Amino acid sequence: MFQHVFAEMNDMLDEIIKRYPSAEGLNKQELLQKWNLLKRMSDGMIDEWLMFEEKMSQVKDLEQPVALQPEQEAVTALPEIHLESFSRGQGYFKLQMYPQAIMQFSRIVDEYPDSALTRYYLGLAHMNLNQTAEAGSHLRLIVHLKGSPRLKGLACNALGCIEAKLANPKGACSLFAQALQHDPTLTEPLYNMEACRLNSGQLQYGIS
Repeated sequence: MFQHVFAEMNDMLDEIIKRYPSAEGLNKQELLQKWNLLKRMSDGMIDEWLMFEEKMSQVKDLEQPVALQPEQEAVTALPEIHLESFSRGQGYFKLQMYPQAIMQFSRIVDEYPDSALTRYYLGLAHMNLNQTAEAGSHLRLIVHLKGSPRLKGLACNALGCIEAKLANPKGACSLFAQALQHDPTLTEPLYNMEACRLNSGQLQYGIS
């Protein structure tokens, strides 16, 4: 249902990109006005989407699950996941708007510095921006914080991906092995160990 709208917006943006470098005077002002219109539309759509996502999560919270796994119970018991900043951060993360996601999740760790889940989101957001030092600082903390073995395993796997990108396959494989020690059911570390061994393939990390 949004395809037509986005097609029109993309056509307008293509026109701006093509004409703006050589535009002058009134033509340049007209193109700037069109760009400002597109920017307002884009920002409005993002805000509406985030509010929609928040309402969807509220409806989901109303559901009465038959039986939660211990891991699920531990997550739903976290007070920070009910904050508006958390739902907004998740929304930005899903939209791959990582700087905005970092801004939201950073507010949460100021109040909940021991939130392993929030730091995991922060670590991945920084990784996607190639900010490996910042990512590593959050991910390493997770291993020492109270949290689920799965989350610790995912953090070790992500740290292994950082080491692999830094051309340290031995250190990467050691971290992938640690990930499996925390959670033997994870598939990403096994794939990544093989990718390091063959020196080929796309490393896998993310929310799992």
